[in-house]
Amino acid sequence: MDDLESVLSRVRDRVLPEPAERDRLRAVAADLTDRAHEAIADLPVEADVVQVGSTARGTWVSGDRDIDLFVRFGADLSREQLEEYGLAVGHAVLPDGHEEYAEHPYVKGSHEGFDVDLVPCHDVETAGDLVSAVDRTPFHDAYLSARLDEDLAADVVLAKAFLKAIGAYGSDLRTEGFSGYLTELLVLELGGFVPLVESARSWHPPVEFDPEGHAERTFDDPLVVVDPTDPTRNVAAVLSAGNLARFQHYARELLSAPRDGLFEPAQSTPLAPADVRAHLDRRETTPVAVTFDAPDLVDDQLWPQLRRSLDGVVRGLNDRGFDVLRARAMTDASGPDADIEASSTAGNGATRAALYAELEVATRPAVTRHEGPPVAVRKHAASFYESYADDVDPETYGPFIDGNRYVVEREREFTTVRGFLESDAATDVALGAHVEREFADRDVLVGDAVATLAPAFGVPLREFYEPHP
Repeated sequence: MDDLESVLSRVRDRVLPEPAERDRLRAVAADLTDRAHEAIADLPVEADVVQVGSTARGTWVSGDRDIDLFVRFGADLSREQLEEYGLAVGHAVLPDGHEEYAEHPYVKGSHEGFDVDLVPCHDVETAGDLVSAVDRTPFHDAYLSARLDEDLAADVVLAKAFLKAIGAYGSDLRTEGFSGYLTELLVLELGGFVPLVESARSWHPPVEFDPEGHAERTFDDPLVVVDPTDPTRNVAAVLSAGNLARFQHYARELLSAPRDGLFEPAQSTPLAPADVRAHLDRRETTPVAVTFDAPDLVDDQLWPQLRRSLDGVVRGLNDRGFDVLRARAMTDASGPDADIEASSTAGNGATRAALYAELEVATRPAVTRHEGPPVAVRKHAASFYESYADDVDPETYGPFIDGNRYVVEREREFTTVRGFLESDAATDVALGAHVEREFADRDVLVGDAVATLAPAFGVPLREFYEPHP
């Protein structure tokens, strides 16, 4: 078995950009910056341009093609003027670009093979003077640029390649992983990639790092890295407990059995309908899927709503005795990140979403047991007894005493999972607001019928039925 340094040496050769790649990126970034300055010269206000992000700091993985340019306007510029002038510069630099929205709109496009974000922000004096969240980014860049030497920057690239390979990289709300800034702070704080994984394998959350020793509040997250430029903020706030645990698992794997494969993303292929049926036959569970048109939202809005809706449906199923073994929200796609990158495979051209669950129990008896308080608890027991004693419903049994309690057995509202999921009661669970509107026009699949989802949802179905850390 290879030792760790041999593995890391080979990985460095693969993931660190070659000088020619760095030179090419610098040239394109300089050209874009010049274009931005020319556009600014036509405005009635002053501004400057700063390149930020991993490509500005030399911490990007070879092959990444992202250039982030921030146009900094005066702090006294109004929000409306910032948007107007910022978009004007963006469209001048990227005439074929399109507008996207973070806290305010910015222009995204491509130039000579690079993906470019041109973002307006305010040039505030400190990170504590923010007008909008994006104003913080240049402070992040300045902080790291002053502290990352060449060796640490190379270790950041290793860390990013590792996190990408294990599926834990990305601070968007669909991934809930490690952001680039968080990764760089951790490598800086721990003193390198190897010290980071050595530390991570023994973490017992909650774990906290405060690089500048100036936290101003208590955070309730599994990993806390206090932003050195803004002590009120946890840089790791988006990171899910699952992705933190995933990082710990693979840190232990890397240290105990070093291998190049831990730095190579797995390529997931779609599961065929016959494969889905084979899993169902072996597992002897009952799968259910509720499918509907996904709301027309950006991913950072869509995925929290899908997860909220999944939680609501799972609670609704469990509350009615249809014991959920495991569940997952999905969107349709044909690529390797099928429940992450949305495509348009629905018949009407819309992205389809699925709330998918496996049940241990798919049917329930016609009656359900309802226990009252102990007979000795006089006031509450009497109230329970009297509420049922005069009940003339022939479907209700009791009240009677079982042990020391009053008990009734009453008619169950839903005896089949399909009955519940197709009823109005299924819309009364806590659904995301935008999902709720689409949920009204849902399709419900139960049992082997879920195999028909494989052509559109084959990748997330494989990940569901062939899970790994």
